Amino acid sequence: MNPSTNRSLDDVIRLRRRSFLKGSLALAVSGFMGGSLSGCASGGRAAPQGFEAVPIQTGEDFDTVVVPPGYTARPFFSWGDAVLADAPAWRPDAGNSWQDQLKQGGQNNDGMHFFPFPDDPNGRGLLVVNHEYVNPTLHRDGFDFVDGKRPLEQVRKEQAAHGVSVIEIAKEPAGQWQRVVPSRWNRRVSNLTEMEIRGPLAGHDLMKTVDDPAGKTVIGTLNNCSMGYTPWGTYLACEENWHDYFVNRDSSDRRTSHRRYGILDGERADKYAWNTAEPRFDATADHSRPFGGHVQEPHRFGWVVEIDPFDPDSRPIKRTAFGRFCREGCTASLGDDGRMAFYSGDDSRGEYLYKFVPEGRYIEGDREHNRHLLDSGTLYVARFDGDGRGVWLPLVHGENGLTRANGFADQGEVLVNARAAADRLGATPMDRPEWVAVDPNNREVYATLTNNHKRGHAHPINAANPRHDNHHGQIIRWREQGADVTATRFTWDLFLLAGEAQGDHPDHLTGTINGDIFSSPDGLAFDAAGRLWIQTDYDDRDPLMQNMGCNQLLCADPQSREVRRFLVGPRGCEITGITFTPDHRTLWVNIQHPKISYPASDGETRPRSTTVMITKEDGGVIGT
Repeated sequence: MNPSTNRSLDDVIRLRRRSFLKGSLALAVSGFMGGSLSGCASGGRAAPQGFEAVPIQTGEDFDTVVVPPGYTARPFFSWGDAVLADAPAWRPDAGNSWQDQLKQGGQNNDGMHFFPFPDDPNGRGLLVVNHEYVNPTLHRDGFDFVDGKRPLEQVRKEQAAHGVSVIEIAKEPAGQWQRVVPSRWNRRVSNLTEMEIRGPLAGHDLMKTVDDPAGKTVIGTLNNCSMGYTPWGTYLACEENWHDYFVNRDSSDRRTSHRRYGILDGERADKYAWNTAEPRFDATADHSRPFGGHVQEPHRFGWVVEIDPFDPDSRPIKRTAFGRFCREGCTASLGDDGRMAFYSGDDSRGEYLYKFVPEGRYIEGDREHNRHLLDSGTLYVARFDGDGRGVWLPLVHGENGLTRANGFADQGEVLVNARAAADRLGATPMDRPEWVAVDPNNREVYATLTNNHKRGHAHPINAANPRHDNHHGQIIRWREQGADVTATRFTWDLFLLAGEAQGDHPDHLTGTINGDIFSSPDGLAFDAAGRLWIQTDYDDRDPLMQNMGCNQLLCADPQSREVRRFLVGPRGCEITGITFTPDHRTLWVNIQHPKISYPASDGETRPRSTTVMITKEDGGVIGT
C-alpha cells in the first residue's frame, strides 16, 4: 500500500541507547551513564538467562505449551470466560449469543498489561487484555451469509468479541493467582462501546458523519493488537488493521485517506463483510446525505485508545494527536525531566516507525494534569540513514512540504493521512514494524521488523532492511542523541537478523542469531533485569518454517546477544502479549488462534485463544 519511492540506504553500524522503567504505574528514568563497548554505550548488564532452553516442536499434533524444567504454565483466561458476574458459561458448541459475548472474554487475546493495586502490588491487580479480531470458531458453523448479507446477530457477536477485557486478579493464600468475579473493576470494551474523540481531530470536519455530525463520539474500537501504558496508570489500546473492516464501493474514489490505507472497493469489506449488515462500515460516499453518509467513518479508526482500568465508568478516549495508521503498539519512554516519548510501528510491509512527543511534561502524582497530556504534541516518523545515524522527521502542517498545495489543508489532514505525510518527508520504509521495547539498563529502544517477502522487489533494499525476500525478519535498535527521549536524531544498528543457523541455507534465509533459531519476531518486552523477551508470529505450515516448528517465546541478553528458547506454543498459534507482576515471579503470555483444541488439548474441543500464566515451581523470579 506504500507507493512512495523513498530513497534506499546502505551500510550498518552499531549503537546503544538507555531507559529505565520503574513500577507498573510509573515510569522513571535513570541518568545516562557513559562508556562504550565496540561503539555501543553500556550502562549495566542484563541478568543472563538462568533456565534450560526448551526444544523446537515440529509435531503436526502438538497441542500444548512447553516451558523449561522447574516452570509451570497453566491456562488462565480464555475466550468465553466470565468477565462480568452475570456472564453465562462458555458453550463448547459456540452457542452463546452476542449478549453473552459482551460479558465474556473476547477472541484472539493479544497485547496486555498488569496494573497492580498500589497497596498490594504482587498480590492483587487488574489484567487488561486486547481481543484483536475473531475467527470462524466464534459461531457454530462459521461465518454465514443470507441472500449475500451477513446476519446481524452474527455481526453483533463478532463486534462484541473485539475490544478489551479488564479483569481483577488476586493471589490466594496458597500463592496461586485467580480471576475475581464479581469485581467492580471488571469490564468489557468492544466495538459496541461509545468512545470520545479528543485532540486535534475532535470536532474536525474529517471526523463528522451522518450519525455523528459533531465529530466527537465514535462507537467501538477494532483490531487491537499490541498496546502501551502510561506513567499515570492508563492503558493504551492500539487499532491496527482497521481498514479491512470497511469498503468503498466506488472504484473511482481514490481519496488518500482510504486508498493509502488499503480500503478496497467491491461489494464486501475484506474482513467479515459487516457493511452488508451495518451501514457505517460502507464508506462509499453518499452525497445525498450530510457529510457524505459514512464516507468518513474510517477516519475514526487507526488511533490510540486510552482506557482507565481503575475507573470502570469512564469512557475510552481516542487520542488523535498520535496520528492515524495501522498502529501495532505505543511504548512509553519517560525522561527524568518529565518529558515523554511514545514509540509505535505501522504494521504493514514498507511502512514506518513513529514517535509521539507530548507537548507537556508528566508530573508524578498530579493525575488531573497528566490526564490531558496526550491531547497535544508532535508526531515524528523515522529515517534510518545508511551511516548508522537517523533522524526523526516532524509531521507538522506547513513544514517540509506538508502544505495545502500538497494536499494537507491543516494539521488534521496531516494526522488523518499520517502515512502520506511520512511518504512526503522521506521516511524509511520498513519490514513490517511491530512491537517496541525500551531497555531498562541503558534507554535503548528495540523494534521488531517481522518479515517482508516483497523486500528487494516492491520495496528496495536499504541498510535497516538488508535482505531480499525477507521471510524471517529482524530486530533493530536505536539510541536517542544525548539519551533525550525528545531528541530528533539518533544512532542505530541491527540487533539481529532472524532465520536459519549458518549452514546449508541461502543467505537471505540465514540469520545472525547467537543461540536458538527463530523466525518473524513480533512481540517484544524487557523484564526488570534487562532481559529481552521475543515472541514470534510465523505460519508454522509454511515449508520455509519447518525447522522453526511451532511459534515461540525466547529470551535474549542484549550485551552478549545470546538467545535462548523459553516456551513453545501449540500448533497454529501466534505467541503474543506479555506482562509481569512487579516482583517478576509471575509472567503472562497469550496463545492466539491455536488451531487444534488448546487449552483443552483433547483433540476434540473447539480451540480458544488463551492467556497463559507462568510461574517458577520454587517461587523464584522468571528467567533466573
